[in-house]
Amino acid sequence: MKKRDFLKSTAALGLTALLPTSIWALSKNGRLRTAHIGVSSMGGADLAAISSHPLVDVVALCDVDSNALAQAKKLHPNAATYKDYRVMLKEMKSGIDAVIVSTPDHTHAPASMMAMDMGKPVYCQKPLTHHVVEARAMRKKAKEKNLVTQMGIQVHSFYDYKLATLLIQSGIIGKVSTVRAWSPKNWGYDGPEPTGSDPVPETLDWNLWLGTSAERPYKEGYYHPGNWRKLMDYGCGTLGDMGVHIFDTPYNALQLDVPMTITNKCRKPNGFGFPEKNTVTYTFPKTPYTTETLKWVWYDGVGAPEKHKDLLLPNNEKLPEQGAMFIGEKGRLLLPHFMELPRHIVDGKYQELDLSVIKESDNLGEPVKSYDEEGEKHYHEFVDACLGKAECSAPFEYSARLTETILLGVIAGRFPNKTLHWDSKAAKFSEEEANKFLDAPYRDF
Repeated sequence: MKKRDFLKSTAALGLTALLPTSIWALSKNGRLRTAHIGVSSMGGADLAAISSHPLVDVVALCDVDSNALAQAKKLHPNAATYKDYRVMLKEMKSGIDAVIVSTPDHTHAPASMMAMDMGKPVYCQKPLTHHVVEARAMRKKAKEKNLVTQMGIQVHSFYDYKLATLLIQSGIIGKVSTVRAWSPKNWGYDGPEPTGSDPVPETLDWNLWLGTSAERPYKEGYYHPGNWRKLMDYGCGTLGDMGVHIFDTPYNALQLDVPMTITNKCRKPNGFGFPEKNTVTYTFPKTPYTTETLKWVWYDGVGAPEKHKDLLLPNNEKLPEQGAMFIGEKGRLLLPHFMELPRHIVDGKYQELDLSVIKESDNLGEPVKSYDEEGEKHYHEFVDACLGKAECSAPFEYSARLTETILLGVIAGRFPNKTLHWDSKAAKFSEEEANKFLDAPYRDF
């Protein structure tokens, strides 16, 4: 796929394209036929969750690894199988109602855009894209095509996160001035770029795995199946993995848009892997739930977060391994990640949560402490939206902006300790040297 084809303007829509995609789905006996691009690891989890919906028929499976494809085929013996998503979408266009994209990050946008160009609703794993330009293009395409879309941030639909959102918006800690969020995970690589090459496993189509990314020799243990998140050409580091989940609730609760400035304190770039430790500081413009500006600090890597008075807990308790702290005018709210209730802190003491601010119309439900019960909600919401029975809570209109924010922090890692200034309207940095990282050429494959 050529980049010019990916970014070209959508042609004038026909009359049928003006109808919601959900209406088309309802005309097919009230069931949803799904095609899955990427079925190993997280893709396998996505496949299981989507197919658990009683009105879903899995009709197509695609993966560049024949072992993963064979395992998925055992679970869905009636589904057609492919190793090239382009071939699958072209051959099965009329037999597919929705597409699930669960590939490494660098293939999210090419696969999703092709599906949306065909008028298909898309569920795409997080982060939505690998580059800022792609995120903006996907948001635009979903709007032009009037499509049901959802980004795969499952915890967005969990009780604890919805509760935290409602509490913050109720004013429980007043206007929020700062958010501090952290994960000690290390999706970075500070070592040297590998040299030489290894034989490509017979089960792997390396050309299709690379997809639109630059040509590179295969090296065992560096890319497929598990380490690509560490590498600049394919993933988005810890910020693009755990950061998306942990950013989501504060971003949503505070109704943030994209930041004005971004600074990443990290090691010098090596051109191959992301830094193993990052401290990213954002500033955001005012919203109804923040002070004049909002400061957001993200910490990742072993030992994260750095010690700070904002993160001190009552009774000298240890911080949750991962989470976020809202600092407001009237106190703090700690949101562990995940499956734990938020904790209200005032003057160094825990306060009982005031749930009287939660209205019945908020549809919060009851606390759920089982991932098996909570885990499928986000997926089923997408299916129900395709069938005209619900609305998605993380559509590309929202998730593209969240992803853009994440990716700006990733880019800042190429300019350690330098503050970058982002012009959202112009979609570029004031620092010209940073603009070349907003996009990358697509390889023909």
